[in-house]
Amino acid sequence: MENSKIVFLLIKYITQEANAEEVAEVKNWISAHPENEQYFVQLYETWHDMLYLNEREISKIKAANSNKPASNLATTGLFNPTRTPFLYYNHRRNPQYMIGNYFKIAWRNLMKHKLFSLINIFGLSSGIAFTLLISAYVWSVYQVNRNVRNADNQFVILSKWKDPNMGNEAASVPELSKALKTNYPHLVANYFNAAPAVTNVSSGDRHFRERLLVGDSTLLSMYGLKMLHGDSRTALQGAFSVVITENIARKYFGKTDVVGKSINVQDFAGGNHDYIVTGVLDELPKNTITGLDGNDEFQFFVNGSLNKELRHIDGWDNTSTVDHIELQKGVDPKIVEAAMLEQLRRNETDEQIKQNMTPYLVPIKDYYFQANNGLIKKMIWTLSCIAFFILLMAVINFINICIGRSSSRMKEMGIRKVMGGLRHQLIWQFLTESIVTVTLATLVSLFIYSLARPYFNLALGHEVEDLLSFPRFFLFIPLLFSVVVGTLAGIYPALVLSDLGTIDSLKGRLHSFKENIWLRKTLVAFQFATAAIVFIGAIIVSQQINLFFNGNLGYSKDYVVYAQVPRDWSPKGVKKMEAIRDQLAQMPEVSSVSLSWEIPNGMDWEMFKTAAYRQGGNPSQGVNPQHLVTDNQYAATFNIPLKAGRFFSTMELSEESSQAVINESALTALGYHNPNEAIGQRIIFQGNTFTIYGVTADFHFGSMQQRIQPIIFTNVNDVNIYRYLSIKIKPGHIQEHMETLQKKWSVLMPGTPFQYSFMDDALKRLYANEIQLKEASYIATGLALVIVLLGVLGLISLSIQNRTREIGIRKVLGASVTGITTLFLKDFLKVTVIANIVACPLAYLIMRGWLSDYAYRIDISFTPFISSIAILSSMTAVLIILQTIRAALTNPIKSLKDN
Repeated sequence: MENSKIVFLLIKYITQEANAEEVAEVKNWISAHPENEQYFVQLYETWHDMLYLNEREISKIKAANSNKPASNLATTGLFNPTRTPFLYYNHRRNPQYMIGNYFKIAWRNLMKHKLFSLINIFGLSSGIAFTLLISAYVWSVYQVNRNVRNADNQFVILSKWKDPNMGNEAASVPELSKALKTNYPHLVANYFNAAPAVTNVSSGDRHFRERLLVGDSTLLSMYGLKMLHGDSRTALQGAFSVVITENIARKYFGKTDVVGKSINVQDFAGGNHDYIVTGVLDELPKNTITGLDGNDEFQFFVNGSLNKELRHIDGWDNTSTVDHIELQKGVDPKIVEAAMLEQLRRNETDEQIKQNMTPYLVPIKDYYFQANNGLIKKMIWTLSCIAFFILLMAVINFINICIGRSSSRMKEMGIRKVMGGLRHQLIWQFLTESIVTVTLATLVSLFIYSLARPYFNLALGHEVEDLLSFPRFFLFIPLLFSVVVGTLAGIYPALVLSDLGTIDSLKGRLHSFKENIWLRKTLVAFQFATAAIVFIGAIIVSQQINLFFNGNLGYSKDYVVYAQVPRDWSPKGVKKMEAIRDQLAQMPEVSSVSLSWEIPNGMDWEMFKTAAYRQGGNPSQGVNPQHLVTDNQYAATFNIPLKAGRFFSTMELSEESSQAVINESALTALGYHNPNEAIGQRIIFQGNTFTIYGVTADFHFGSMQQRIQPIIFTNVNDVNIYRYLSIKIKPGHIQEHMETLQKKWSVLMPGTPFQYSFMDDALKRLYANEIQLKEASYIATGLALVIVLLGVLGLISLSIQNRTREIGIRKVLGASVTGITTLFLKDFLKVTVIANIVACPLAYLIMRGWLSDYAYRIDISFTPFISSIAILSSMTAVLIILQTIRAALTNPIKSLKDN
């Protein structure tokens, strides 16, 4: 008897619609084929689903009728004896019952296929959680400067120089913003100028190096910073008044209500003064006003107009302040830029500034993303793309397994159609199951998010918000995601299977099965290609970052620690600090010590650079160098090679000529042909005459994004400013050396905190964004591998399940375990090879574009590509082999009997 006929007769038999002849025919078939009891059971359970019985009721019915013949099923109460089953089914067909039934069946299918459900849910939830973490990071970055008052009207004044090396783009002339407010009140509502200061702050026995923002009193009123204690209108109006943050109040006083308390601040003339706390700020929103890099580094705020011992924030010849203005509502920034240029040309007293600087406005909401050649913007775009493709991989993995499982449910669809199921009901059933699964995965992802967030924060070095910190409308995003992804995953099997004819469904015929396979293989290939690109990218990013830290920097950073020191910017203060330097250098744990204004961390202190040129030469053909103020031990401490001469002379020169040291780039820019030619020559720099005493090799003072700039070193004794003591300690027993150094520091500079860092820490801050990208790419690579392998595991399991009979027949015909394993390996490894062929050139183009941002970069070798292909292919092969060996070792008789 044909399968389709016996299934039809069994249905009529179960539903009491078979006549006597058909009943006899079914009984004979059951007696002759007891091994096909599965047909009867499957029909029985499907009919039960149609009648909305729960599992407890089924168990009772099965237990009560376990020893009864099938013909007695009519007496069990399973069916309504007063109407036909189809009428009973139609009677119950209404939205309330149908929706409940969809969810009930969806849950049963999840429980019935636990392995595939676990793979689907875990793979998808991991991708969602990673995407949520990256999204939260991007969201927090986008909040920088967004929470200040009138953010749409707030602008920062930037400076464009004819020669970019002449000045700092982020700095401007402080008098410019004041003139705009005075002369154009209909255009400019307010202004705020500020400059940073780092000095010793103490209260009682608490001593720390702190960052102060010395600015105008308009800070509090202009940006609406929330005060916990004090009056924002008067807090910065008095001399020697200071406003601090809540964190600082707790740090120094153990509480927040500290208005009227005093703290001692050291100025840059070697003196100290007590400042009265006049206000305590609530936690600051992320902004570039109180911290130029958006990290809220400044937590002390003083009035610069009344405290000139710390910083000067006035004058037309001053280009060392960061200036902001607030425009009146509706004012076109272009009109204000024209007014700025007019005011600068009319009032500027320094001809070099007047002729070379052009001020322009950038919205405060955009500044953070545009700074440093748009580094932050590139960073978040890169991370967003990584997160998108990881999520896409997870979704594809989910869809792939859904499609793979769909072919095993054709007979179920046929039975539902025979029993009166309509196509739209079958479509809704598939979509409901898919949406339920995605919803579960989304809920699991929220749990993973909470668990992974602290580790993610640690890896990126950036605080990611917890779930409760987001706006309420964010709650709708997971719901929308569940519906959209669930629909995408379920729509293909729903439309294909529901469209099959009843007989084709019952016979398990899927005319589009070939297309189904090709679709799945295409999706798998996309997953492999994405994983390979992420993998290759992670290796190349890691290699480039290793170049930053382990490549030839031109100097030695190993075993060098640096710490800021108290400042007395006078000849007496310099001599005192040099004496302290010499005493530290005599310690047996120390190799050398240097006093300087800069360390090689990319922080160039000069906001405006004057040209340097050969004595007797043309000033207009000079070079604008980086200016480093150091002592004569700087080259020895950082092991900077000398090409000629000495790193300053120990003997003082006459007042007519001071000492200078240049690097090779400056040597070339000044027109000298070799280092020895330059020794003893004189150059004009900052209006003074300098004699070249030495030429150093080029070294990376700043980021490798820029080419090495010309550098001129001048002696700290000539300029009388300094910030750092850099100490090169001897290798071995580092912890003991640092403890001894701490004690010596306390003796030489009592009351001055020894807050030190290693040079590696300075480089980590310099390359913070690159390190964040590296850590995120590592996480993404691991996750991509997990998702790909979960997908392979699910698909190979489905493939083995669908080909169990084929495996059994092959074994009966003499096929070996190796042969069967090879059969499955060919299918998947072909896809892997094709994916890698596509991925490698794409990865090369993407990473070449990323590396193009760096003046100094690695050469892309074959290693990342070979490593990616080898690891992905081998891991996939191992997974396939383990699965197929288990299936191939199964007794073929059992495989054939089960099918």
